Amino acid sequence: MAEFKEISADAPMSEKALTWIDNRFPLSKLYKEHLSEYYAPKNFNIFYFFGALSLLVLVIQILTGIFLVMHYKPDAASAFASVEYIMRDVPYGWLIRYMHSTGASAFFVVVYLHMFRGLIYGSFRKPRELVWLFGCAIFLALMGEAFMGYLLPWGQMSYWGAQVIVNLFSAIPFIGPDLALLIRGDYVVGDATLNRFFAFHVIAVPLVLLGLVVAHIIALHEVGSNNPDGVEIKAHKDEKGRPLDGIPFHPYYTVHDILGVTAFLLVFCAIIFFAPELGGYFLEYNNFIPADPLKTPAHIAPVWYFTPYYSMLRAITGEMMYALIVCVLAAAYLGATRAKISNMYKAVVVGAAVVGVALMLAIDAKFWGVVVMGGSVIILFFLPWLDKCAVKSIRFRPDWHVYLYAIFVVNFFVLGYLGIQPPSTLGERVSQLGTLYYFGFFLLMPWWSTLGQTKPVPDRVNFVAH
Repeated sequence: MAEFKEISADAPMSEKALTWIDNRFPLSKLYKEHLSEYYAPKNFNIFYFFGALSLLVLVIQILTGIFLVMHYKPDAASAFASVEYIMRDVPYGWLIRYMHSTGASAFFVVVYLHMFRGLIYGSFRKPRELVWLFGCAIFLALMGEAFMGYLLPWGQMSYWGAQVIVNLFSAIPFIGPDLALLIRGDYVVGDATLNRFFAFHVIAVPLVLLGLVVAHIIALHEVGSNNPDGVEIKAHKDEKGRPLDGIPFHPYYTVHDILGVTAFLLVFCAIIFFAPELGGYFLEYNNFIPADPLKTPAHIAPVWYFTPYYSMLRAITGEMMYALIVCVLAAAYLGATRAKISNMYKAVVVGAAVVGVALMLAIDAKFWGVVVMGGSVIILFFLPWLDKCAVKSIRFRPDWHVYLYAIFVVNFFVLGYLGIQPPSTLGERVSQLGTLYYFGFFLLMPWWSTLGQTKPVPDRVNFVAH
């Protein structure tokens, strides 16, 4: 038990209050460890705005969500009308609702950019594996939160989007139909589904999300932040143990982040006041029509931030299965012939490949589409052990690595665009190639990340004052 600090009788009232709190709660200690005495690299660039912006958007979503819950009714007969009531009759209800709907898309924008920064600068590499794993778990929880929240307005796209996605679970062998029934709470998407999704969206998932965010920040501050050079600033310290290439997070980066927050809020407010639907990407026009179980929209597509994964789901057809079988057999052959393992283990690899091919042929392609869609997110968790490059940052990797990353980004955008469009033969072929590239990028990373000549990594960070 820590000793109590003595409070001087002549001390100011503010100091007395702070000392009283510190004797019972480590407020000053937390402030020093996570702000004033937390040293961050001095060479952060624009990509390092997005971590703070993610936290800002989370706060916006929580606060606006609280006000929306005060007037929203999670009932299939009145949910849509309650949203209209919020928009038309509640004072500034339209503003709160648009802040929340725009915030959902803004959350994914800043999180995607935050993850991209980690990808190009190697922020997932040792000793930050746990930071990355917590971040991926946050992304997974965020996807669940967004999907469940999308049903709540009870519009046409909300209803039919939930119908399509929940029905995907029925493709899982043996347990699929029962699992889909458990998620829906009924044989069709209805009042029970809306109540379940509301409970998870408002209570369960936000609690998990907040816990993961706290764990993410604690893990980050334990090992220290990465930087564009991928250099560990703790390797060089002064006589007081402070990193020579670091500066206190507060006040330097709290002031620095104000620039990013200001720019973000300008764009955020411009969208809210002038284009809250953003051409139907943030708020789809069909969702302004009440849910009608008897009238299916001409084209059902998820919100833009899910469309890359939806495109991969649609890419898995009967023809695509043969391409996947070839990939499995080729991987098994290369693994068995090139790996330095005994013949017994080689036989196990070949046998596993044969069993895998048999399962792929025996189970419907729809199930494998669900596996691919889920795997496209789960594979991110394994990134710290897939990247074998000798250096962390893209700055010191071979130049052709930059092109691989650039193609990966373009491919992700193309998959996202195709996921919005109605099915077509050309779109199907392109999405199949895009799916193969997406998974090839990660699964072949242990091989291609070791190729080429890396550039010398400096001992100290590169920094030019500005």
